[in-house]
Amino acid sequence: MWLHTSCNLNFTIVSPTPFILMLRPRSGAQQWVARESYTFSPSVAAVEFTDAYGNLCQRLIAPPGQFSIRTSADVMTADTIDVAPGAPFDEVQNLPDAVLTYLLPSRYCESELFFDMASGMVAGVAPGYDQVACITDWIRREVRFNSESPFDLMSAADVNQRREGVCRDLAHLGIALCRALCIPARMVVGYLHGLAPMDLHAWFEAYVGGRWYTFDATQDAPRGGRVTVAYGHDAANVAIFSQFGPAVAPTGMQVSVELLEAAPA
Repeated sequence: MWLHTSCNLNFTIVSPTPFILMLRPRSGAQQWVARESYTFSPSVAAVEFTDAYGNLCQRLIAPPGQFSIRTSADVMTADTIDVAPGAPFDEVQNLPDAVLTYLLPSRYCESELFFDMASGMVAGVAPGYDQVACITDWIRREVRFNSESPFDLMSAADVNQRREGVCRDLAHLGIALCRALCIPARMVVGYLHGLAPMDLHAWFEAYVGGRWYTFDATQDAPRGGRVTVAYGHDAANVAIFSQFGPAVAPTGMQVSVELLEAAPA
Protein backbone atom coordinates (compact mmCIF):
# COMPACT_ATOMS: atom_id res chain seq x y z
CA MET A 1 0.00 0.00 0.00
CA TRP A 2 1.05 3.60 -0.62
CA LEU A 3 0.75 6.12 2.21
CA HIS A 4 1.24 9.87 2.31
CA THR A 5 2.53 10.95 5.72
CA SER A 6 3.03 14.44 7.09
CA CYS A 7 4.13 16.05 10.33
CA ASN A 8 4.03 19.80 10.92
CA LEU A 9 5.58 21.38 14.02
CA ASN A 10 5.41 25.01 15.14
CA PHE A 11 7.56 26.63 17.82
CA THR A 12 7.95 30.04 19.42
CA ILE A 13 11.70 30.46 19.92
CA VAL A 14 12.95 32.96 22.53
CA SER A 15 16.70 32.71 21.85
CA PRO A 16 18.77 30.82 19.25
CA THR A 17 18.12 27.15 20.07
CA PRO A 18 20.06 24.11 18.81
CA PHE A 19 17.81 21.25 17.70
CA ILE A 20 18.32 17.64 16.68
CA LEU A 21 15.41 16.40 14.58
CA MET A 22 14.45 12.82 13.71
CA LEU A 23 11.58 13.08 11.24
CA ARG A 24 12.77 11.43 8.03
CA PRO A 25 11.69 7.86 7.25
CA ARG A 26 14.27 5.83 5.39
CA SER A 27 13.93 3.12 2.78
CA GLY A 28 14.67 -0.40 3.89
CA ALA A 29 13.45 -3.99 3.81
CA GLN A 30 9.97 -3.05 5.05
CA GLN A 31 9.30 0.26 3.26
CA TRP A 32 10.28 2.36 0.28
CA VAL A 33 10.29 6.17 0.35
CA ALA A 34 9.41 7.38 -3.15
CA ARG A 35 9.01 11.10 -2.51
CA GLU A 36 9.83 13.40 0.38
CA SER A 37 9.53 17.06 1.36
CA TYR A 38 11.28 18.71 4.32
CA THR A 39 11.18 22.47 4.84
CA PHE A 40 11.92 25.02 7.57
CA SER A 41 10.34 28.43 7.95
CA PRO A 42 12.27 30.62 8.15
CA SER A 43 14.85 28.74 6.12
CA VAL A 44 17.93 27.72 8.13
CA ALA A 45 21.04 25.69 7.42
CA ALA A 46 20.84 22.06 8.58
CA VAL A 47 23.37 19.25 8.68
CA GLU A 48 22.20 15.66 8.36
CA PHE A 49 23.82 12.64 9.97
CA THR A 50 22.97 9.03 10.68
CA ASP A 51 22.95 8.05 14.35
CA ALA A 52 24.11 4.79 15.93
CA TYR A 53 20.72 3.16 15.19
CA GLY A 54 20.69 4.12 11.52
CA ASN A 55 18.13 6.90 11.99
CA LEU A 56 18.32 9.96 9.75
CA CYS A 57 18.86 13.06 11.93
CA GLN A 58 19.19 16.78 11.25
CA ARG A 59 21.09 19.41 13.29
CA LEU A 60 20.15 23.07 13.14
CA ILE A 61 19.87 26.27 15.17
CA ALA A 62 16.35 27.71 15.27
CA PRO A 63 16.30 31.54 15.26
CA PRO A 64 14.18 33.62 17.68
CA GLY A 65 10.55 34.08 16.68
CA GLN A 66 8.08 31.74 15.01
CA PHE A 67 9.74 28.63 13.62
CA SER A 68 8.04 25.79 11.76
CA ILE A 69 9.05 22.40 10.39
CA ARG A 70 7.06 20.79 7.58
CA THR A 71 7.69 17.21 6.52
CA SER A 72 5.89 14.82 4.20
CA ALA A 73 6.64 11.56 2.42
CA ASP A 74 5.05 9.09 0.01
CA VAL A 75 5.94 5.63 1.23
CA MET A 76 5.20 2.11 0.04
CA THR A 77 4.69 -0.24 2.97
CA ALA A 78 2.95 -3.52 3.70
CA ASP A 79 -0.77 -3.52 4.45
CA THR A 80 -0.24 -6.43 6.85
CA ILE A 81 2.53 -7.35 9.28
CA ASP A 82 4.23 -10.72 9.39
CA VAL A 83 3.24 -13.08 12.20
CA ALA A 84 5.07 -16.28 13.02
CA PRO A 85 3.52 -18.37 15.81
CA GLY A 86 6.05 -20.97 16.85
CA ALA A 87 9.09 -19.06 15.62
CA PRO A 88 11.87 -20.19 17.96
CA PHE A 89 13.87 -18.39 20.60
CA ASP A 90 17.37 -17.43 19.43
CA GLU A 91 20.10 -18.47 21.83
CA VAL A 92 22.13 -15.46 22.92
CA GLN A 93 25.39 -16.99 21.69
CA ASN A 94 23.88 -17.22 18.18
CA LEU A 95 22.52 -13.67 17.92
CA PRO A 96 24.04 -11.25 15.38
CA ASP A 97 26.44 -8.78 16.97
CA ALA A 98 24.24 -5.80 16.12
CA VAL A 99 21.28 -7.35 17.96
CA LEU A 100 23.04 -7.97 21.29
CA THR A 101 22.63 -4.37 22.45
CA TYR A 102 18.85 -4.83 22.55
CA LEU A 103 19.20 -7.38 25.36
CA LEU A 104 20.48 -4.74 27.78
CA PRO A 105 18.51 -2.69 30.32
CA SER A 106 18.04 0.92 29.24
CA ARG A 107 16.85 4.20 30.70
CA TYR A 108 13.11 3.48 30.36
CA CYS A 109 13.23 -0.32 30.15
CA GLU A 110 14.59 -1.71 33.43
CA SER A 111 14.52 -5.31 32.29
CA GLU A 112 16.58 -6.49 35.28
CA LEU A 113 13.48 -5.86 37.44
CA PHE A 114 11.13 -8.06 35.44
CA PHE A 115 12.61 -11.57 35.36
CA ASP A 116 10.20 -13.11 37.86
CA MET A 117 7.16 -11.36 36.40
CA ALA A 118 8.03 -12.26 32.82
CA SER A 119 8.88 -15.88 33.68
CA GLY A 120 5.57 -16.35 35.46
CA MET A 121 3.65 -14.68 32.65
CA VAL A 122 4.95 -17.06 29.96
CA ALA A 123 5.08 -20.26 32.02
CA GLY A 124 4.27 -23.18 29.71
CA VAL A 125 4.53 -21.07 26.55
CA ALA A 126 6.96 -22.12 23.82
CA PRO A 127 10.12 -19.95 23.91
CA GLY A 128 10.34 -17.33 21.19
CA TYR A 129 7.54 -15.67 19.24
CA ASP A 130 4.77 -17.21 21.33
CA GLN A 131 6.27 -15.71 24.50
CA VAL A 132 6.30 -12.23 22.97
CA ALA A 133 2.72 -12.68 21.78
CA CYS A 134 1.76 -13.76 25.32
CA ILE A 135 3.43 -10.64 26.78
CA THR A 136 1.67 -8.39 24.26
CA ASP A 137 -1.72 -9.97 25.02
CA TRP A 138 -1.15 -9.51 28.76
CA ILE A 139 -0.32 -5.82 28.32
CA ARG A 140 -3.40 -5.37 26.12
CA ARG A 141 -5.58 -6.86 28.85
CA GLU A 142 -3.97 -5.46 31.97
CA VAL A 143 -2.65 -1.99 30.99
CA ARG A 144 -5.07 0.69 29.87
CA PHE A 145 -4.06 2.43 26.67
CA ASN A 146 -4.99 6.09 27.15
CA SER A 147 -3.84 8.52 24.44
CA GLU A 148 -4.50 11.36 26.92
CA SER A 149 -2.78 9.79 29.91
CA PRO A 150 -1.95 12.44 32.55
CA PHE A 151 1.34 10.76 33.45
CA ASP A 152 4.63 12.08 32.09
CA LEU A 153 7.13 9.93 30.24
CA MET A 154 7.21 6.69 32.21
CA SER A 155 9.63 3.81 32.51
CA ALA A 156 8.46 0.23 32.29
CA ALA A 157 8.39 0.00 36.10
CA ASP A 158 6.16 3.09 36.27
CA VAL A 159 3.77 1.68 33.68
CA ASN A 160 3.56 -1.65 35.49
CA GLN A 161 2.65 0.16 38.70
CA ARG A 162 0.10 2.58 37.20
CA ARG A 163 -1.33 0.18 34.60
CA GLU A 164 -2.05 3.04 32.20
CA GLY A 165 -0.15 4.94 29.55
CA VAL A 166 0.24 6.10 25.98
CA CYS A 167 1.58 3.89 23.18
CA ARG A 168 5.20 4.68 24.04
CA ASP A 169 4.67 3.56 27.65
CA LEU A 170 3.08 0.25 26.70
CA ALA A 171 5.99 -0.38 24.34
CA HIS A 172 8.45 0.26 27.19
CA LEU A 173 6.80 -2.44 29.29
CA GLY A 174 6.76 -4.93 26.43
CA ILE A 175 10.45 -4.31 25.71
CA ALA A 176 11.46 -4.73 29.35
CA LEU A 177 9.53 -7.99 29.70
CA CYS A 178 11.07 -9.41 26.53
CA ARG A 179 14.61 -8.47 27.50
CA ALA A 180 14.06 -10.06 30.91
CA LEU A 181 13.62 -13.35 29.00
CA CYS A 182 16.76 -12.73 26.87
CA ILE A 183 14.65 -11.84 23.83
CA PRO A 184 16.07 -8.74 22.08
CA ALA A 185 13.51 -5.96 21.79
CA ARG A 186 13.62 -2.40 20.47
CA MET A 187 11.41 0.69 20.32
CA VAL A 188 9.95 1.89 17.01
CA VAL A 189 8.41 5.30 16.32
CA GLY A 190 6.54 6.18 13.15
CA TYR A 191 3.11 6.44 11.57
CA LEU A 192 0.14 4.05 11.63
CA HIS A 193 -2.61 4.39 9.02
CA GLY A 194 -6.06 4.65 10.61
CA LEU A 195 -4.79 5.47 14.09
CA ALA A 196 -7.37 7.39 16.13
CA PRO A 197 -6.77 9.96 17.37
CA MET A 198 -4.11 10.54 14.72
CA ASP A 199 -0.62 11.18 16.06
CA LEU A 200 2.86 9.77 15.76
CA HIS A 201 2.81 6.23 17.10
CA ALA A 202 5.15 3.90 19.01
CA TRP A 203 5.36 0.11 19.12
CA PHE A 204 8.09 -2.46 19.63
CA GLU A 205 9.86 -5.19 17.71
CA ALA A 206 11.27 -8.44 19.09
CA TYR A 207 13.98 -10.58 17.53
CA VAL A 208 12.92 -14.23 17.31
CA GLY A 209 13.34 -16.88 14.65
CA GLY A 210 16.27 -15.02 13.14
CA ARG A 211 14.50 -11.70 12.39
CA TRP A 212 12.55 -8.77 13.84
CA TYR A 213 8.76 -8.98 14.26
CA THR A 214 6.31 -6.17 15.07
CA PHE A 215 4.19 -6.16 18.27
CA ASP A 216 1.71 -3.48 19.30
CA ALA A 217 -0.37 -3.82 22.48
CA THR A 218 -2.52 -0.81 21.54
CA GLN A 219 -4.11 -2.71 18.64
CA ASP A 220 -6.59 -5.58 18.91
CA ALA A 221 -4.98 -7.55 16.07
CA PRO A 222 -1.81 -7.51 13.94
CA ARG A 223 -2.08 -4.46 11.73
CA GLY A 224 -0.03 -3.13 8.83
CA GLY A 225 0.03 0.31 7.28
CA ARG A 226 3.08 1.35 9.31
CA VAL A 227 5.84 3.78 8.33
CA THR A 228 8.93 3.61 10.51
CA VAL A 229 10.83 6.80 11.31
CA ALA A 230 13.21 5.71 14.08
CA TYR A 231 14.51 2.73 16.08
CA GLY A 232 16.19 2.73 19.49
CA HIS A 233 16.54 1.11 22.90
CA ASP A 234 13.65 3.20 24.25
CA ALA A 235 12.07 6.66 24.00
CA ALA A 236 15.35 8.36 24.87
CA ASN A 237 16.72 7.29 21.46
CA VAL A 238 13.73 8.07 19.24
CA ALA A 239 12.62 11.61 20.11
CA ILE A 240 11.39 13.33 16.94
CA PHE A 241 12.98 16.54 18.23
CA SER A 242 15.44 17.37 20.97
CA GLN A 243 16.34 20.94 21.88
CA PHE A 244 19.19 22.22 23.99
CA GLY A 245 18.95 25.18 26.36
CA PRO A 246 15.63 26.48 27.74
CA ALA A 247 12.82 23.99 27.09
CA VAL A 248 10.75 24.78 24.02
CA ALA A 249 7.39 23.04 23.63
CA PRO A 250 5.62 22.99 20.25
CA THR A 251 2.86 25.57 19.94
CA GLY A 252 1.22 23.31 17.39
CA MET A 253 1.62 19.82 15.94
CA GLN A 254 -0.35 18.22 13.11
CA VAL A 255 0.12 14.63 11.94
CA SER A 256 -1.68 12.94 9.05
CA VAL A 257 -1.52 9.59 7.27
CA GLU A 258 -3.48 9.22 4.03
CA LEU A 259 -3.95 6.23 1.77
CA LEU A 260 -2.89 6.89 -1.81
CA GLU A 261 -4.97 5.20 -4.51
CA ALA A 262 -1.95 4.69 -6.74
CA ALA A 263 1.82 4.91 -6.70
CA PRO A 264 3.13 8.48 -6.97
CA ALA A 265 3.94 9.49 -10.54
